[in-house]
Amino acid sequence: MPANDKQARPELPDRLSVNPRSKHYVEQIFQYDVGIKLNGKERFDVEEYCISEGWVKAAATKALDRRGQPLLMTLKGKVEAFYR
Repeated sequence: MPANDKQARPELPDRLSVNPRSKHYVEQIFQYDVGIKLNGKERFDVEEYCISEGWVKAAATKALDRRGQPLLMTLKGKVEAFYR
């Protein structure tokens, strides 16, 4: 990966959501592969995170709410966001 490619990436925000309807969705960031660690372990099912408050939201099961969105559970701990 070229060094100038890392400089072109936008800075990861304190709070980010993968849902385009959320006010915390930032389209430019999803052009890159973003990784999330919770308590030092990488998670691949994160729908939303907040670093300062220390939580991530992940799909609880395959169950959907009445709007067809996945049911989310909140997990707390030390959150780290990074580009892969």
